[in-house]
Amino acid sequence: MQRTNLCRILLLALLLILISVPLSTVVNAQADNAEAPTSIILADIDEDPVKTIGKYQPLADYLAEHLADYGIETGEVMVAPDMETMIDWLATGEVDLLFDSPFPAMVMINESGAVPVLRRWKDGVAEYHSVFFAMEDSGLESLEDLQGHMVGFDAPQSTSGYMLPKAHLLEMGLNPVEKARWTSSVADDEIGYVFSEDDETTIQWVVSGRVIAGVVDSAEYDQIPEETRQHMVVLGETVAAPRNLMIARSGMDPDLLAAITDVLVVIHEDEDALEILDGLDTTQFDLFPEGAQAALDELQTLFDLVQR
Repeated sequence: MQRTNLCRILLLALLLILISVPLSTVVNAQADNAEAPTSIILADIDEDPVKTIGKYQPLADYLAEHLADYGIETGEVMVAPDMETMIDWLATGEVDLLFDSPFPAMVMINESGAVPVLRRWKDGVAEYHSVFFAMEDSGLESLEDLQGHMVGFDAPQSTSGYMLPKAHLLEMGLNPVEKARWTSSVADDEIGYVFSEDDETTIQWVVSGRVIAGVVDSAEYDQIPEETRQHMVVLGETVAAPRNLMIARSGMDPDLLAAITDVLVVIHEDEDALEILDGLDTTQFDLFPEGAQAALDELQTLFDLVQR
């Protein structure tokens, strides 16, 4: 009787082993298939999702069409209302690709683990720098002369209107200090800066004398009418930075990411895609000249300076 029971137990155990192995294999295979992405998801931060989706959907569709061999069937666009939401989406893998200027991109890279992949030539510009300028009759000749004075910056999330100029002043051993308004007092050992929230406003503030100097990106400075610019003086210029970046969420399949890169670096050669690029104010995408890691290291140094 005991022998019969033992045999039954052994047979039952063997049956369970035989059943469980193929079942677990099937379950795991189904899980793998479920996790395989079928959409490529582009993302942006904007208060007007309808307009933003309209801009990026053609590019999402183009990528999907060229990534069919990787199981991609559709392209989608998701629009976040703020950076915190976008960081969460990148960290959890809800979105794949994002395009932004270096400073906000660095915030998201540091907070979500995303990685820089390509440069985006925005409005035909691969990289840009910031220009400190003042009116000719200000008496200023150098950045050191800004001590004790107020300078107009663009916005706290701006690369050319915040990260680059502030980092540049700090590297020179100067002391930039944010002020609440343009009428705030500035100590003799400080360079006060106040945000105008717009490059054109910064220029107007300098011309009107509201602030003694301002900072705008190099392309914006070159667009100042010649009759006005001839009465200005350039006090200094910062290092250059990529005009715009494409970053990808961490954990993306390397082969898929390589395929995306291959598609985008030649998209400007496809006549059928030129309208897509025009809609995004983009001329082309390319690899970072010194490599993505070198670009990341340079930007990280500047980012750390302004964040300390």
